[in-house]
Amino acid sequence: MTVGLIACATGFFFHFLIPKAAPLLSPSGQLAANDAAKETIEYVALGDSLTEGVGDETARGGFVPIVAGDLQDRYGLTNLVTHNYGVAGERSDQILKRVKNDEDLRGDLADADLITLTVGGNDVLKVIQSKFFGLSIDSFTEPMADYTERMTDLFSQIRSLNEDAPIYVLGIYNPFYLNFPEITDMQTIIDNWNAQTDSFIQQQTNAYFIPINDLLYKGLSDEVGIADTEEDEAESTTTSSASADSETSASAGTMDSTSSSDSQETITNNITNNVLYEGDRFHPNNLGYQLMANAVRDELIKTQDKWLVQEESK
Repeated sequence: MTVGLIACATGFFFHFLIPKAAPLLSPSGQLAANDAAKETIEYVALGDSLTEGVGDETARGGFVPIVAGDLQDRYGLTNLVTHNYGVAGERSDQILKRVKNDEDLRGDLADADLITLTVGGNDVLKVIQSKFFGLSIDSFTEPMADYTERMTDLFSQIRSLNEDAPIYVLGIYNPFYLNFPEITDMQTIIDNWNAQTDSFIQQQTNAYFIPINDLLYKGLSDEVGIADTEEDEAESTTTSSASADSETSASAGTMDSTSSSDSQETITNNITNNVLYEGDRFHPNNLGYQLMANAVRDELIKTQDKWLVQEESK
């Protein structure tokens, strides 16, 4: 009970630590004098557990309602309708299947003024689970190509329903070092995956890539995470070696940890990230979702003419 109260108090503190941060971009959320906002904004959020909001202890739905509320406040919108189609655990093939077959989803996509998409994290996780012993950077080459083909199909499906709505695709991030510290190439794998998604998005019309890895994998104060600079290389090597030697017991229940000593478990458990949910050390917590919402919000402000302005006033 005491631990729970401390956790709640900590979450409450961080909620006020970064309340609705000011936009990273300028100008901030104002229409041009001759522009008029649409009377109703239809926002469709499509994707996996990040869209559903797993890890959000308020149970409000993660970053999606934060973005919607911010847009309402910023633009004085009185009728912003949100449709959340996030399903935890889904890969790109499963999201694609829903877009092809779910009539409610298809109808809402057809009417959408803006669309956000979280996809790819579970595709990466499937590769890790299926090739854990002997996993390498090359293990992701073919799955990444298959993922890109499914993304092509997914965009084709969405555009057949709605040619105009901007699509904002969030990147994936690296929580794996908390549960799989022995996979020392994980950050390179995540970077490669994000680069492939970004490259694909750049080839699409009215689509935007929103990176989130740098917001989440190091924690709020950059105190933990994977070194990604040459200056940090020595420290990263030392940390990785120690992690590999410790036969971690925190690998999401997929590995036998009975051979790990109490001291090894202590080392592993000391690896923390204050923007990830302690319940699974994988999904964002309330603070992590606020950081994601800030990034999405900033991109929406930058591209407001694509989703907010009435056609006749463009």
